[in-house]
Amino acid sequence: MVLSLDDVRRIARLARLEVTEAEAEAVRRDLNGILGLVGELQAADTAGVEPMSHARDLTLRLRADEVTETDRHEAFQALAPQVEADLYLVPRIVE
Repeated sequence: MVLSLDDVRRIARLARLEVTEAEAEAVRRDLNGILGLVGELQAADTAGVEPMSHARDLTLRLRADEVTETDRHEAFQALAPQVEADLYLVPRIVE
């Protein structure tokens, strides 16, 4: 895909960017370069490559899923202005 100056002006207008004519040509050149790189990446053969969640093969240090705090919801709700069925009641702000 190759962008024209009209495409760059339209993109700039949609992005609410002010681009002069001199800048538009430079932006067009840069965007076309980026799109060219994307085209090269899309042409790469990725068959058999498993998706990764991170570029490095890392193992997260996980802790045991154990309760470490005592249940204090009754104490906290005793301080709340309004509670109903163990839920905090708050004023409605959206009509």
